[in-house]
Order: sequence, then C-alpha cells, then structure tokens
Amino acid sequence: MSERTANIERNTNETQIKLAFDVDGEGKSELETGVPFLTHMLDLFTKHGQFDLTVNANGDTEVDDHHTTEDIGICLGHTLREALGDKKGIKRYGNSFVPMDEALAQVVVDLSNRPHLEYRAEFPSEKVGTFDTELVHEFLWKLALESRMNLHVIVHYGHNTHHMIEAIFKALGRALDEATTIDDRVKGIPSTKGML
Repeated sequence: MSERTANIERNTNETQIKLAFDVDGEGKSELETGVPFLTHMLDLFTKHGQFDLTVNANGDTEVDDHHTTEDIGICLGHTLREALGDKKGIKRYGNSFVPMDEALAQVVVDLSNRPHLEYRAEFPSEKVGTFDTELVHEFLWKLALESRMNLHVIVHYGHNTHHMIEAIFKALGRALDEATTIDDRVKGIPSTKGML
C-alpha cells in the first residue's frame, strides 16, 4: 500500500458499498459490484491506470443497475480526491487516446478542483447485455463531481457499443495515471493560484 490511498464505506437504503483505492498500485482489482459489465469496465480502468481498486457493493439491482453504478462512481471519486491530498508535485493534466478494434476514445482530465464533465459519446445500442449504456454518463459525472475533476470524454467513432465503452474506461485509467503521476520538476502545487 502506498501513501496515496483512501477508502470509504457508504450505506444508503439503495446500496451498501465498501471501496478502497490506491493511486500508486499495480493494476490489481478485487471487484464485487453486482453489475457484471461495470465490473469488467472497472477491471480495465484499474489495469490500464496501474491503480489498485477493491469494491464490495450490494445494491438494488433487482430494480436496475442505476443506483449501484452511480454510487460506485461517487465512492471512487471521493477516494481519488482524498488519496491525492493537496496534489503537490502531480502532473495535474492527462490525455489518452485508446483504440478498441474499430472504436477510438479520448479522455482528457484536469485535476483542477473544478468539477465538470464534457461528454461526447453516442452509442448504437441502448444496452450492453443487461447494462443500460446511459449509465456510463451517470458514472463519469458522479466520478468527476466527487473527485472535483474536469473530465472530457470523446468517442471519435465506433460501431460496437461494447468496444466504445471499453475504450473510454481504458483511456480514463491511462489519462488519470498520467495526471496523478509525481513529476520531480513540479515544485509544490501545479497552479499559479497556489492551490487546487
């Protein structure tokens, strides 16, 4: 475990979630989300970001996957922000293009403490298996909001919805890996304001 770690336990009438996040991990994940497609995407995110992520979630998936997906995004955002602390020495910005067969996604992040999601993705299908594709936006918006990150997601093209979403999550991991990297040239907080 590195110093840049955080965990959270969040219990509501709809979901019960325990989540631990290590920025400086080895790409290892232990995931029990109750939402198989989200589990797959978080595994990709963790591997490509070289993070360590543990999720144990129990939600009202008999209704649908909305609450569980949303609340995992909230918890992940919270732990990312907490793990980064004052953000001294980080690169702050990250950009990644990831192809997945015919699809190409780009994710650009700024760990600015000003939450925003710019989302340019249109999927051919409304579902991947039982997973509603509109929940990708829900997850990313809550992640950006709780981590206080400026997050831009662009799917440039693609035909297969699974491939397009997979490219997003891989690019998200890689962009965040770049943004959270400690750069020895950065002295203090990477902002002219003196804080993020």
